[in-house]
Amino acid sequence: MTITVFDYGAGNLHSLVKVLEGAGRTVRLETDLRRALNTELLVLPGVGAFPAAAGRIAPARIAVRDALRAGLPCLGICLGMQLLFDASDEGPGIGLGLLPGRVTPLAARRVPQIGWNTLDDVADPLFLRSSLQTAYFANSFVCRPDDPSRVVAWSTHESDRFASAVRVDRTLGVQFHPEKSSAPGVAFIRQFLLDVLPG
Repeated sequence: MTITVFDYGAGNLHSLVKVLEGAGRTVRLETDLRRALNTELLVLPGVGAFPAAAGRIAPARIAVRDALRAGLPCLGICLGMQLLFDASDEGPGIGLGLLPGRVTPLAARRVPQIGWNTLDDVADPLFLRSSLQTAYFANSFVCRPDDPSRVVAWSTHESDRFASAVRVDRTLGVQFHPEKSSAPGVAFIRQFLLDVLPG
């Protein structure tokens, strides 16, 4: 089973790759998004800025969106979740448009949000099976989906309530960093792998 992490070229992916590795799983980093689609699970990691990442996905944007709509499993983390949407106030660039909506700044005095936050109104059994109730965040921007029914977990920073997880079929986007969210975060990723990978 092959898991492909799309490398935007913007940060250290070591901790994420370490969590994804396991018996029967091959994890590879790929800088070409078209080649990254030749996989059983695509991971859009949470490192970098929306404009630069949108530029990197632009040549294969429609192909990726079509692959996700056709059922290719995908895990989008932080920036990776934001790329599932149409666009971002962080700067120019077009997201995948899998989820209609926009990425906007956190409406808070303390930005970025860095640290642990609670997950509320959880509507996906994946969270219950992994016992993930709080998670580690490092973000200044959040996703505002047009369709709130796609949100499977919420969080609040100061008075701003935002989507902390979204789901579209076999694509899961999380604003937090599960790979940095202690044992429950690791369990969350591994349970997701069990849910979406064959065998």
